[in-house]
Amino acid sequence: MPLWLGILLIVLALIIGALLGFFISQRYFKRYLEKNPPINESMVRAMMTQMGRKPSEKQVRQVLASMNQHKPQEKPKKKSKEKTKGKDKK
Repeated sequence: MPLWLGILLIVLALIIGALLGFFISQRYFKRYLEKNPPINESMVRAMMTQMGRKPSEKQVRQVLASMNQHKPQEKPKKKSKEKTKGKDKK
């Protein structure tokens, strides 16, 4: 095998690996953030206090409920269909 072909294959493999790693990590990170949102009650309280409001428990709950309501809905998983030919096995 010529030297230039070996170098070309190594460079090509590195580029493909980098692209695959990027897309896999991006997908993992998006799923992680959907399941574990980065905001909680204490953060909502801090934001409202910084805006000059004294948050009541009801207001904090309303903000969290509103955020959860507007979160993208989880896509239903596809169910695998078992293929049967109509024959009952007993």
